[in-house]
Amino acid sequence: MIHFDQVTFTYPTSPAPVLRDISAHIAEGELALLVGATGSGKTTLLRAINGLVPHFSGGHLAGSVTIDGRRTQDYPPRELADLVGFVPQDPMSGFVTDLVEDELAYSMESLGVDQQTMRRRVEETLDLLGLSDLRNRALRTLSGGQQQRVAIGAVLTAHPKVLVLDEPTSALDPGAAEEVLAALHRLVHDLGVTVVLAEHRLERVVQYADSILLLKDGQLSIANPSSAMAESPIAPPVIHLGKLAGWSPLPISIRDARRCAGPLRNALVDQRPRLRAVPHSSPVIATVTDLEVGYGRTPVLSDISLQFNAGEIIALMGRNGAGKSTLLRSLIGLHTPEHGKVRLDLVTQGASHSADPSELNSRELLHHVGLVPQEPSDLFEAQDVAQECRNSDRDAGCTPGTTRALLALMAPAIVDSMHPRDLSDGQQMLLALCIIVAAKPPLLLLDEPTRGLDYPTKTKLVDILRGLADTGHCVVMATHDVELVAELATRVIILGDTEVVADGPTVDVVTGSPMFAPQVAKILAPQPWLTVGQVHDALARANKLEDL
Repeated sequence: MIHFDQVTFTYPTSPAPVLRDISAHIAEGELALLVGATGSGKTTLLRAINGLVPHFSGGHLAGSVTIDGRRTQDYPPRELADLVGFVPQDPMSGFVTDLVEDELAYSMESLGVDQQTMRRRVEETLDLLGLSDLRNRALRTLSGGQQQRVAIGAVLTAHPKVLVLDEPTSALDPGAAEEVLAALHRLVHDLGVTVVLAEHRLERVVQYADSILLLKDGQLSIANPSSAMAESPIAPPVIHLGKLAGWSPLPISIRDARRCAGPLRNALVDQRPRLRAVPHSSPVIATVTDLEVGYGRTPVLSDISLQFNAGEIIALMGRNGAGKSTLLRSLIGLHTPEHGKVRLDLVTQGASHSADPSELNSRELLHHVGLVPQEPSDLFEAQDVAQECRNSDRDAGCTPGTTRALLALMAPAIVDSMHPRDLSDGQQMLLALCIIVAAKPPLLLLDEPTRGLDYPTKTKLVDILRGLADTGHCVVMATHDVELVAELATRVIILGDTEVVADGPTVDVVTGSPMFAPQVAKILAPQPWLTVGQVHDALARANKLEDL
């Protein structure tokens, strides 16, 4: 179905090829998972399948990409639309209409599908992706995860033979991600659709894949999931736990891992994980009291009362549309409460006082609270990375070179001459984080911070956020990344139906939860383990590593 023949591609402004001499074949009715480091060229490879590379991107493409007999060099993307459906990382970038139902119908209108068929497919897709309650909603009012599902649905209604998805579950809550992946699985097995997707959250996807495409240094290798994960340094926690315990063959699903886990549970029966504790006397950074926020007549947050303390790393969790982003934006003064109040506890020239964030000017606000939004490009204003970093240093009033030094630590592959909006989604997030962190705000707010990040980069992010918390910052992150929460968060707040439904230490809130538990917790339940690192440390303390 998809054939790459000695494909090499170089962007117009790049001195070296992004893809190098790639030859591969993806069969009809196969789900292929594309894996690679942040910035490795995964998006470029995906866009080569539907002709955006090189017709839209420019640059030089050597070799050929053939889809069901059509060479993409000979057909622009519009003439491949009946054959290839493409869902980008940023769903809003692909929307054409204003309403959910209209967006689902647009691709079929463009292809001349008759009205009766259009009506049926729209209804099927609304049910398939759980969008029926949103059918008349304006796209701009949806959460990032809801927009992601609409973008996938808009492509599915055209019934393409090939479906290409770039980070399709990155903005979805665990439940919605399972629904989308199950729908893709059905399309592959029941209708013979060929699916190629890039995804960094391998713990969600790898068990569905028929093959793994590993992109490294511009070159592509293909293997079955078990073999690929055994050799790849980029792997989900279930694989690393299997290696630690010496399981063979390595399981790639929770179900298979639980069948192997009896001896490991026995070895851990008298052990308990070491958890990072926040001192009870930590200063208060911010408070929310009886907060109510809505959009028009739609309530989003009701009767929210919370306190945020120095040294905490707090995860905001909940289904898409639960109000996580709205709460973050309220903490920085971007939403006017209908009732209640938000107060920042400030220390100015040694004197303590509190203030409403909406009453502070931008320079004052920058030094007290910072938000890395879900779309990090909203923060960018310069034409290259170097100038963006200089602007950040100027605005934060910090030593010149501070932001660039942070970026070099987080993402050494990013060069000064690159345009910020040409970076991958993951790289954009890292640049935005460095811009905000440079000002050292006591309250740091992150909206889906690991979207588009690979495992090694996430590890760097964890170290940096821990370091900030250890120096007295309070980190609040809205996230669907349960593995990040298990590794980093000291406290979890779950929002649902406009209210706080859970608030407590991470291990108490997520252990045993079918939706929010990480892989290790599911494998070793009912024992309270969250990460592979905790298990390793406990076995090492008990001198039981060699007994497994």
